[in-house]
Amino acid sequence: MKITIDRDRCVGAGQCVRAADEVFDQDDQDGCVVLLVSRPSERLSAEVRDAERFCPSGAIEIHDA
Repeated sequence: MKITIDRDRCVGAGQCVRAADEVFDQDDQDGCVVLLVSRPSERLSAEVRDAERFCPSGAIEIHDA
């Protein structure tokens, strides 16, 4: 699994951080998503998929390997 984010689409809702705080964070300046891990372990796959699903702006995309 590989994750990409589109910071231009991000609205700073923080749903990704709530779902997968080991993978996502928010920028202190503008609140937009910060990707901490672009290729998370399989252990985090359910949380990452929740983050993608809950993102109100569609700024998170998962690419399955």
